[in-house]
Amino acid sequence: MLCDTSNLPDSARELKELVLTLQQDYEAQIDRLHEQIRHLRSKLFGRKTEKYVEAGQDQLRLFDEIEETASSQVNEQEVPVAAHKRKKRGRKPLPKDLPRIDVVHDLPEEQKLCACGCRLTKIGEEVSEKLDYIPAKLQVVRHIRYKYACKGCEGVDSDGGAVKIAPPPVQIIPKGIATPGLLAQILVSKFCDALPLYRQEKIFARLGINIPRATMANWAIHVDQRCRPLMEVLRSEILSGPLVNIDETTVQVLKEPGRDNTAKSYMWIFRGGPPDKLALVYHYHPTRSGEVPKDWSFRVFRGSYKI
Repeated sequence: MLCDTSNLPDSARELKELVLTLQQDYEAQIDRLHEQIRHLRSKLFGRKTEKYVEAGQDQLRLFDEIEETASSQVNEQEVPVAAHKRKKRGRKPLPKDLPRIDVVHDLPEEQKLCACGCRLTKIGEEVSEKLDYIPAKLQVVRHIRYKYACKGCEGVDSDGGAVKIAPPPVQIIPKGIATPGLLAQILVSKFCDALPLYRQEKIFARLGINIPRATMANWAIHVDQRCRPLMEVLRSEILSGPLVNIDETTVQVLKEPGRDNTAKSYMWIFRGGPPDKLALVYHYHPTRSGEVPKDWSFRVFRGSYKI
């Protein structure tokens, strides 16, 4: 509250006392305002279940608990509740399609005799299932092709040569040692299980076979080339749907020709197709230009795909 400047005292001592009095009044007013703000914040943001003293009320209602409890009991009514099912706790049963190996635990023959001298009779059994793991193992698939020749004419009268042999089977990597099963294991471990090739190299070494990571990388490149028709089918499926979701994220590629190791590259993802059969395709590109999805959707495929 401002004071009347026309009635200010002339002496310095009285002026000093007036200033101190005004300062005390302002500080008390500020304290009251802070308390009001704290109280309002408590009512707005505090716990709503707590009771508080209303304005003009001197004390909380300390003796209303019995009355409130009694009134609530009087007003209680029976309300029907629909039955519900509860989930049974415990471990889920093991899948029935897994092979079972029975290990029988029987009593010794001397314990199958009762104290009365009679032989015990089997009345039942108790079965408990344990989940076992069979470590991965490598095997060699031998492709044997028989040769045939004519010992009568020794191939003189034959137009196709003296020796005939069955044609070799079609392979993903010609003249390679990797079967489709081994290639699938390597690619699934890398792209689905995030297992780098150098770690897979150590895993194969523990199994007794040496497969360098460079060899596995070359295998992955061959598989990528073989999967190009499949990528075109997936692209057609995605574009056949009502809409296509597209997004990209940054990746870092080392030793990329013409680019620094610190340069940002991008992995694009395309999701679409029929609502009940959605398809996903990962597409690498050095940039995040808007021409990338246009090129992927409407132009001839020239990029690199990853599933």
